[in-house]
Amino acid sequence: MTLMPGVQGLLGLHRTLVPAFSRFVSSPTQLTSVGLPRGLCTVTATVSDSKPSVGPENESLLESLTFMGVDVKMVRQRQPGVLRKIITNEQGLAHFLHGKGASRKVVAGIISRYPRAITRSGEHLEQRWAMWRGVFKSDSEIVSILDRSPESFFRSSDNDNLEKNIVFLGSLGLNAKDLHRLLTTAPRTFSNSVELNRQMVEFLEDVCAELGGEDPGQFAKVVISRNLYILIRSTKRVKANIDFLKATFKMSDPELLALLQGAGAEILDLSNEYLKRNLKMLQEKLASLGCRKVDVKKLIVCYPTVLFIGSDTLSSKLDCLLKGGITMRQILEKPKVLEYSTQNITGRLEELHKLRYDFEKNGINILDSSRKRFDAKLERLALSSEE
Repeated sequence: MTLMPGVQGLLGLHRTLVPAFSRFVSSPTQLTSVGLPRGLCTVTATVSDSKPSVGPENESLLESLTFMGVDVKMVRQRQPGVLRKIITNEQGLAHFLHGKGASRKVVAGIISRYPRAITRSGEHLEQRWAMWRGVFKSDSEIVSILDRSPESFFRSSDNDNLEKNIVFLGSLGLNAKDLHRLLTTAPRTFSNSVELNRQMVEFLEDVCAELGGEDPGQFAKVVISRNLYILIRSTKRVKANIDFLKATFKMSDPELLALLQGAGAEILDLSNEYLKRNLKMLQEKLASLGCRKVDVKKLIVCYPTVLFIGSDTLSSKLDCLLKGGITMRQILEKPKVLEYSTQNITGRLEELHKLRYDFEKNGINILDSSRKRFDAKLERLALSSEE
């Protein structure tokens, strides 16, 4: 399979960086200095995240972080062990990020929310940034991501493993957009060993083959693209959910295959107990509204993400719609209306009732539209009623 340009670039990067990088990762306790005085920079002698130091907080570090505008109280809440480290790299990190376009405020926010960022060496930062630039379009885009979710960049300290995972996932046919979403939404994927990620991929391929699918590789790619969290779940959990859906709704292999490579992929990472509990509550609620078992199956097949919704929230949404003149038949035909909050649904129903909107005649598609489209439709309806 042809790799995308970003991944091909990483292979070249690997050949040039790995010799020096291997020496770095073979001794994970060593961080290099950026050559600045202690007043400007502190460089750590250990990056062991799993064994927090003991003893008092480093007063010099506290002064440095405070001067930088870091929220020290937040640091104590999130990763207090960092404040007890003797030597760190906060100023080196700030210098590096400033060079990529990050403001002083952004740097302070990154450290406040993910304090372990200050334990990463300059060499580590350069290597990781180069890998991310193989996926993202610009430095400013990466800075924006770090500003929102610093954990996605700093969580793992193993650059070699990150590179191997990017290459492996790219070889599956996942494109830059998919890797972009994985890095920002499910960064733990890249903390997994490549072998662990490969196990999930092979499991998904086996599921496809067992159900009579013709392209197991494409099936695995589609499932991962639709469910970014699946690679950080166990194959045991995913298998339990697949078996549960098949047994509960007595699905044929083609039906189940279509569900899993469609919207059903989005619920495969749920806790099996959560899935069972929400389905039980959904069945009870729909039964109380006169729905049959076949209606429940239809709803799950058409809109499986309904199982994400808690029972109380779902009950509130259904009651709101029914009270507003929507029938259960219409909801089953257009279940995506349940994606909206109860407050949103109530507000739209009130605005439409003022215009004497006929849901029986016109349907409920108007409720399942963006705010911009909804407002535009309201304007047209208002003009029509005035004529």
